[in-house]
Amino acid sequence: MSTGIVDIRIRQREFLLAISRALSAELDLSDVLRVILQASVEFIAGRAGLVVLADPNEHTFRVAAALGVPGETFEQHPQLVKGIPYEPGAEEAAIPLIDTGIQKLAKDISNDLDVAQTILLPMQSGDTIIGMIYVFQEKNFVFSSDAPNLLQSFADQAAIAVKNARLYEQVISEKKRLDAILDYSADGVMILDPQLKIEVFNQALSQITGWKPAEVLGCHHDTVLQWKNLRTETDLQMALDQGWPMPGSSHLYVEGVITKSNDDTVSLGVTYAPLLNPRGNLINIIANVRDLTRYREEEQLQKTFISVVSHELKTPVSIIKGYAGTLQRRDVDWPKEVMIEYLSVIEEEADSLTDLIDNLLEVSKLQAGSFKLNMAENISVPDIARQVSKKFSNQTKAHTFSVDFPADYPEIAGDERRITQVFNNLVSNAIKYSPEGGVIEIGGTINEDYVTAHVSDPGIGIPDHERHRIFQQFSRLDNALSRKTEGTGLGLFLTKAIIEAHHGRIWFSSNVDPDTGPTGTTFAFSLPK
Repeated sequence: MSTGIVDIRIRQREFLLAISRALSAELDLSDVLRVILQASVEFIAGRAGLVVLADPNEHTFRVAAALGVPGETFEQHPQLVKGIPYEPGAEEAAIPLIDTGIQKLAKDISNDLDVAQTILLPMQSGDTIIGMIYVFQEKNFVFSSDAPNLLQSFADQAAIAVKNARLYEQVISEKKRLDAILDYSADGVMILDPQLKIEVFNQALSQITGWKPAEVLGCHHDTVLQWKNLRTETDLQMALDQGWPMPGSSHLYVEGVITKSNDDTVSLGVTYAPLLNPRGNLINIIANVRDLTRYREEEQLQKTFISVVSHELKTPVSIIKGYAGTLQRRDVDWPKEVMIEYLSVIEEEADSLTDLIDNLLEVSKLQAGSFKLNMAENISVPDIARQVSKKFSNQTKAHTFSVDFPADYPEIAGDERRITQVFNNLVSNAIKYSPEGGVIEIGGTINEDYVTAHVSDPGIGIPDHERHRIFQQFSRLDNALSRKTEGTGLGLFLTKAIIEAHHGRIWFSSNVDPDTGPTGTTFAFSLPK
C-alpha cells in the first residue's frame, strides 16, 4: 500500500474521529455543524462550505453554518439568510430552489476564490431531508475512489447531529415551559424525592409559606409544612407509615394549619400525588398546596352571618310579638296614649326589621355584582347631613349635633338615597359608640377636584389591632360596649361600597390619649365634584 493511500486513510480516520467526538461531546447545534463543515471542506481541500437546514417550524431553508464565505456574498443573496420558503412536507421538492440560489452564490464564490465546482451532500434521516452540505472545491483536485462515500458519511453524521441537537433543544424548551408553568402557577407546587427531600419549590408556595426556594431546596418536607393542627386524620408521614402509596392508590389529601417561616399561621389544603415507575417504586411525590385562608374566612363569615342575623331578627320580632300580645289582652282596657306608645314601639321595631332586610339585600347585590346607583344631578350633601342629624336628634337625648359646611359647598352628581344611607350609618355608629353622649360633628371641605364630608364622635375610638377589620362585612369591635350594642356589622361594609361606587374614597382616624388609649373617631369620605 502506497504512502499516499496510508496518509489518506489516516486523514479519514482523523476526520471521522473529530466528528464522532463532536457528536458525543457537543449538543449545541452550531458547534456540531461547525466541526462537520470544517472536516468536509478540509477533506477535499475545499475553499469554502455551507450547511443549509430545513426549519420545520417556519418551513424555510436557510444557511445554518458557513466557512470561508465572505459576508459581502450573503449581502448579495439575502434569501439564503432569511430563508427560502417551501410547502410543509415538500422539503425534497425545495432542493432545486436551494440549488438555484447556491448556483448564484457559487458563481460569485468561484470568481472571488478561484473555485472549480460545488459538491452537494444531502443530509437525510429516513425519507426526510434535514438539509444539505455544500462544499466549494478548488481546481485540479483529484478525488480518491472512496471520497464520495466518506463525504456522504459526514453528511449522515451531520443529519444525526442535527436531529439530536433539535431533540435536545425541544427537551430544554419543554423543561423551561414546565418550569414556567410551575413557577407562575397560582397554587403552590412542591416536588419531593422518596426521602421527602424538596426538589422543586415554586414562587406561589414561597408566598404562601414565607420560605424562599433557595432556603428549602434539599431540605425535608417537614421543614416547610410544620402542622400546628390537622383537620384530616393523617399527614404525609403517617400515610407513608401506613403503606401509602399502594398500587392503584388515589391521591392523599391533608388539611390543617401550618406555622410559616415568620411564625404566623396559615390554613392549607395539600394534595399529594405519587409518581411511580413501571415496577411500582416511588420516584417522586408532587404536592399541590392551596391557601385556604380566604375559604376559612368565608366559612367563618357564614357562621357569623347566621348567628348575627338570627339574633338581630329575633330581637325585634320578640318585641313586636310581646307588645302586640299585650295590646290584645281582653282583660285590660288600655288607655289611648298607652296604645299609641306601644304601637310606636311596634312600628320602630318593624322599621328596624326593614332596615336589616334592606342591608342584607344590598350585601347580596354586592356579592352578585348587581349593585347599582340611581344617579341624579345637583345633590346637596349639606342638606342630606342636616336632615339626618335632625332625624337622629329626636332619637337621642345624650347627644347634640353640629353641622358645619362651607357656604359655597358645591352640589354633586350622586344617588341621594345612597348618600343618605351613608350618613345614616355613620351617625348611627357615632351615637352607638359614644354612650356617654357629647357633640357629634358633621362637616365638609372643598378641594380642587372633589369634596369631602366627615362625621366625628367623642366615643371609645378604634384600637390599632381592630382597624383592618372595620370595613369588613359582619365585622364589629370586640369590646364590652359592642357586645351590648345591637348591630349586624354590615353598615360600614355597605357605606364603603356606596362611596366607592360613586368613585370616591372613605377613611377613618381615632385620637389617641397616652393614658386612656383611643378616644373619639372621625369617618371621612370624598366624592368627585
